[in-house]
Amino acid sequence: MKSTAKLVEGCYQSVVDNGGHHGLVLDLPDSKGGQDIAPTALELAVMALSGCISTIWAVVAKNSGVSYHKCTVEVEADKPDDQPTIVAARAVAYIESEENQETLERTMNKVMKTCPVGQLYEKASVHISMKVVRTPGRE
Repeated sequence: MKSTAKLVEGCYQSVVDNGGHHGLVLDLPDSKGGQDIAPTALELAVMALSGCISTIWAVVAKNSGVSYHKCTVEVEADKPDDQPTIVAARAVAYIESEENQETLERTMNKVMKTCPVGQLYEKASVHISMKVVRTPGRE
């Protein structure tokens, strides 16, 4: 993996890419002198966690034969004002499925052991509490 960041002259925006076909802009909020046109790098780290959980959910569910219709993951991260970074995160996965709660939770446990972004958080001693909310499947 590779990434390059190019600072935009005259502001706090960076254009980052993966050395391939994908890129995006990072910025700072108005309160920090930025223009707030894009997420901060730390916000992107939180976004990466929710995206990783939902993507790995699809892989693990398919490989485990777990059926579902929708998966929405919300992550809320704690960054105290007196700390430089995130100290904890809470994730909730809303899964629309006919599967029982136990099956969904067992599948999510596999997801959290597999999700590479989640593993980075854990190795950085950032605890992630994970909750699965089963929503009724299609009739």
